[in-house]
Amino acid sequence: MSTGSTRYAASLAQLQRAEAVIPLGTQTVSKSRLTLPAGIAPLYSTRVEGCRIWDVDGNEYVDLISGLAAINIGYGDSEVSAAVAAQVPLGVTMSLTHPIEAEVAQLIVDLVPSAEMVRFGKTGSDATSAAIRVARGYTGRDHVVVCGYHGWHDWYIGTSPTRNLGVPEDVAALAHSVPFNDLDAMEAALKAHPTAAIIMEVMTLEWPAPGYLEGVRALATKYGALLVFDEMITGFRFANGGAQDFFGVTPDLSTFGKGMANGYPISAIVGKREYMMVLEKAFFTGTFGGELLSLTAAKVVLERIKNTDVIARISAKGELLTERVNKVIQAAGAQDVVSLQGHPTWMFLVWNPDLGEQLGDLKILFMQEMCKRGVLMIATHNVMDAHDEKAFDTICAAYAETLPIVLEAIAANDAHERLDAEVGQLGPRVR
Repeated sequence: MSTGSTRYAASLAQLQRAEAVIPLGTQTVSKSRLTLPAGIAPLYSTRVEGCRIWDVDGNEYVDLISGLAAINIGYGDSEVSAAVAAQVPLGVTMSLTHPIEAEVAQLIVDLVPSAEMVRFGKTGSDATSAAIRVARGYTGRDHVVVCGYHGWHDWYIGTSPTRNLGVPEDVAALAHSVPFNDLDAMEAALKAHPTAAIIMEVMTLEWPAPGYLEGVRALATKYGALLVFDEMITGFRFANGGAQDFFGVTPDLSTFGKGMANGYPISAIVGKREYMMVLEKAFFTGTFGGELLSLTAAKVVLERIKNTDVIARISAKGELLTERVNKVIQAAGAQDVVSLQGHPTWMFLVWNPDLGEQLGDLKILFMQEMCKRGVLMIATHNVMDAHDEKAFDTICAAYAETLPIVLEAIAANDAHERLDAEVGQLGPRVR
């Protein structure tokens, strides 16, 4: 029996059970064996607390995935949990609208520069799709320029050649993907197509070039397209008002989710009243849009963001972790192999593409060895307020032991032979 099948025996057994009734064995591709290879990393967990997660085999990890960046405060925050528990006996879904909808909407308006009005959804794809519907309804145009990852719905995922199965060609033809930091490509797309919206992630691992976001803002205005910032991850993480607050560029519409409620399922489309009023005619509705447990959690989180320095504290923790890991990378002599790039709260581990054919196995080997040392990580440091010095010590120790193994594998050209399980086809990355 391989090391992987021993360490993750319960995960592997659960995968077999789950795949009998659930495609991929999970509801989320980024939590599946296409991202976390079976036998290399855990696949199923039983509980979380603070910044830690326990898998079904009982292994404990410092969590750097952080619920796919949905957890910005920490797991099981006492104030959030108490408020949600108090709401449960009062109702979760009601036949009439609860006043908390307006209370949470007002908090977002108070925090986010582009927000004059707010509508809620449950997923990021809900919100981004609503934003595109608003833009199309307001402009009377069909085409969309996209820059980044924006969810699973047809209007966007048709731009992905590896994930567009089931998307009608006529629908896919209405979206046009352009690279980040390339104003010329952006303007070429706008010239070529009557565009309803430019929708973009404000930043991932690459920082906006000086004047880039301002240039996008100007192009949207010039060509009569609405500018939409997809702030699913950057929102309530980069700054109190999101990346638009951090960079000082205000879009027409924005979308939020994830950290808005510290992992409770809620999203929002926000924007200027002139555009948001389209939603009085354009159809965007859902039974669970006003679900009260998620709104309750959001109220607690947003009040904390508004009234404390929690977002600045998360950034400071991210800066400290980046500094410490960079020192480990330098000490290991791995600076030509990996580097850290991005915002301190959402830092990407970037690999040297010159590593060639061995690169895929090296990434899996890195994940395998970090997991063995108690760190759950895919490719980013998704920092939360609950990450503490002890957690950072564990992370840095794991890097210090893992990087020499990676360097040895590069020198011996045997990364694949070092894997504890045979890895099948992995899914394409969205970023």
